[in-house]
Amino acid sequence: MTFADRVVVIARSWIGTPYLHQASVCGAGTDCLGLLRGIWRDLHGSEPEPVPVYTADWAEPDHREVLLDAARRWLVAKEPEAASPGDVLLFRMREGSIAKHLGIQSDATLHPKFVHAYTGYGVVESSLSLPWQRRIAARFAFPEGAN
Repeated sequence: MTFADRVVVIARSWIGTPYLHQASVCGAGTDCLGLLRGIWRDLHGSEPEPVPVYTADWAEPDHREVLLDAARRWLVAKEPEAASPGDVLLFRMREGSIAKHLGIQSDATLHPKFVHAYTGYGVVESSLSLPWQRRIAARFAFPEGAN
């Protein structure tokens, strides 16, 4: 199994976890950042930095790219068109807004999919449809390394 395959397997193991803001416990509750944190822990052990308390608006009123800045610190940047399974996708939910949602690309074929924790639904695997694709602000990969 490749490293990217492992990322997808871990992400899919969270499917069905209820949505819970600021949580990161597989099967009990998580938000989109909690999903990413849980995958990181499975791949690398402890998280790379403490996560401060955050609101659902992700510093949007101040227009600070909190999530994007953290992704740049700890993940490996990729070209937006270089889609592959296991990629971390950051989304801008509205044009001109900050990136405040993320997911893991689970399929990069003709019908791409991604796993994400979505308010009201929990962790699901969704079609990476054109409306979602247009919202992608950045694409990253997890750094490889042994746990």
